[in-house]
Amino acid sequence: MFTILIPDDLSEAGLEVLRADPAVKLDIAKKLSRAELLARVREADALIVRSETKVDAEVIAHAERLRVIGRAGIGVDTIDVDAATRRGIIVMNTPQANTIATCEHTMAMMLALARNIPQADASLRRGEWTRSKFIGVQLQGRVLGIIGFGRIGAQVARRAQAFGMEVIAYDPYVNEEAARAAKVALVSLDELLAQSDFITLHSSLTPSSRGMINAEAIAKMKPGARLINVARGALVDTQALYEALVSGKLAGAALDVFEEEPPPADHPLLKLPNVVVTPHLGASTLEAQRDVSIQIAEQVLDALHEREVRNAVNFPPIDPAAMPIIRPYLILAEKLGKLQASLMEGRLQRVEVEYRGPDVSPHVKPLTVALLRGLLAPMLGSERVNFVNAPIIAHERGIVVTQAVNLTSSDYTNLVSCRITTDHETRTIAGTLFDGSEPRIVQIDGFRIDAVPEGLVLVISSRDVPGVIGRVGTILGANYVNIAEYRLGRTRPGDHALSFINLDNPVPDYAMKALRDLPEVLWAKQMTL
Repeated sequence: MFTILIPDDLSEAGLEVLRADPAVKLDIAKKLSRAELLARVREADALIVRSETKVDAEVIAHAERLRVIGRAGIGVDTIDVDAATRRGIIVMNTPQANTIATCEHTMAMMLALARNIPQADASLRRGEWTRSKFIGVQLQGRVLGIIGFGRIGAQVARRAQAFGMEVIAYDPYVNEEAARAAKVALVSLDELLAQSDFITLHSSLTPSSRGMINAEAIAKMKPGARLINVARGALVDTQALYEALVSGKLAGAALDVFEEEPPPADHPLLKLPNVVVTPHLGASTLEAQRDVSIQIAEQVLDALHEREVRNAVNFPPIDPAAMPIIRPYLILAEKLGKLQASLMEGRLQRVEVEYRGPDVSPHVKPLTVALLRGLLAPMLGSERVNFVNAPIIAHERGIVVTQAVNLTSSDYTNLVSCRITTDHETRTIAGTLFDGSEPRIVQIDGFRIDAVPEGLVLVISSRDVPGVIGRVGTILGANYVNIAEYRLGRTRPGDHALSFINLDNPVPDYAMKALRDLPEVLWAKQMTL
């Protein structure tokens, strides 16, 4: 028998799925005290929670039998995923279940914004009848710009097209073919900002996307454009949006999310008449709550019965006998992906992975997933890309992934090689392990190299002429950047060279500009691996 502890509300539809399994005993215990939770979790094989129950390291330490933690929803910020992973506990969520609900709420916000519905409703309830005050705009014939063309963005596009809108999208990680199939034009961010009458945000929150709708971005928008955000509050610079709405640069905004939730009562955007707000209702429908409950119930049962693991945010268990061999290669594969993502220029179209050698050849699938996670997570956010959904995300974006196996390797006993193709370039990076545990990059395109993919790294492509290393070192030294290791590869004397430099501290932006301005330097990029 499997005991499943459910300390939070779960739809009856999900409970029925669990009750139908004769091997399951349900422990439904709402509003548990901390002491009660620690006591009850000792007997649980699975734990299903929403956002109310905090599953921290202490809870996990008390969970002697726990095999699965199921989050009925998307966010796993209330779960210590690292602690669960160390204990071999699968943590899973339900990212697909709220797609339609969030999409429909986006359309509701867009219509409310276009037709001033909340303002007109409030006016009429005050006994007023001022129709001329609430003249709106039609959606038909307008341009909708979608920033983030994943599952939700694609569904929004379909519905907007039914309203007669022209839809354009910005997402550097979606293939042109996938967008073409949806009858959506992929454009640059600047083009989207300049052309759109309505802009809706569906991007994940990453360091690069935080505050992406700032004063500079708003200045590029059409006068009178309208903004909808049902994604993440921190995507928008609040002060810049406030100033644009007050000045009339933007006609209005519809916001379901805020950087701080709930927002303070004196939040400046709540005082503006041209702002429509809702309290994070994107996934709040009966259907979404039902679907999320059914989905997490089915996923937990599949995991307990060892049938299938879906939507895991940590890596599913591997044969314990193989783990000592495969673990360092998983790290190597993810590092290869991260390095490819950091060096990549253009829209990713194809990923080709080749495995050579007896240690890596039997583990193609998990290694490819690890590589894809390393490749996609810097673009989309690690909270969205995990070891299970990375292939799905690649497929949804029209990225072709191929794998090849060769049992022998001419240069190294085991080798993992990854070639990516974008609409701008093709790049090959290969790596191996030294002493069976230490990841090394041994090839970047035509350059043979021996580099450690760890920590802060500076990669420089230059002409192979005297003095380059000295000038690079001088600039770094003048800006108090310490070099840990300097590895150099070159094609042939006097042609091109590639420097792979491990650093103890980051290179400031102005120093990066100085490096790129060196006449011998073709390009220079800084990253964290």
